[in-house]
Amino acid sequence: MADQLTTAEVTAVLTAACDAIVAAKDRLTQADQAIGDGDHGVGMARGFTAGKQALAEASPGSAGEAFKAVGSAVLATSGGASGAIFGTLFRAPAKVLDGDTLDAEGFASALEAGAEQVMRRGKAQVGQKTMLDALVPAAEAARSAVPDGLTATARAAADAAAEGVERSAELVSGFGKSKSLGERSVGHPDPGAISVSVLLAAMADAIDAS
Repeated sequence: MADQLTTAEVTAVLTAACDAIVAAKDRLTQADQAIGDGDHGVGMARGFTAGKQALAEASPGSAGEAFKAVGSAVLATSGGASGAIFGTLFRAPAKVLDGDTLDAEGFASALEAGAEQVMRRGKAQVGQKTMLDALVPAAEAARSAVPDGLTATARAAADAAAEGVERSAELVSGFGKSKSLGERSVGHPDPGAISVSVLLAAMADAIDAS
């Protein structure tokens, strides 16, 4: 359990997040088959496999560079809207993390920067049944937990994202391909929100073990 991670430890945390997405491929595929075109799991697994490889090859010099390595790889290989959005999510923290360590403040700032850039790029809002329904509450929870340290901040974000996934199931889709389903989308959680939850849970576990 650490309240500040070195760049090498951040790289290990992000590697764990990449592994978690690859392991969740079937779960993400099934979620997307319910309200989308069914390719979310495959695309995410492809992108985060590339993200893990990029981390291994990049030797990042800062926490921000580690996030950017993953984001650039996801952006280049995942394909589709999810590749663009999750690539953006991981590239955004590079603008706010310029040191060689990551603390609670940095973690919260990274999530806030990611949420801001995702909303700017994707044009979606909270409540439209997208990954933002997990990401924005996670960023808000992380900010509130900063005084309690990095481990607590990461866990608060992960817990809020998981709750966001559950809430997304109750929403009528108002964005993307699933929008055409209308009321039929109710009862199914958003695949992107699930991906956010998987990523943040893996990161919290890895930080807790550091």
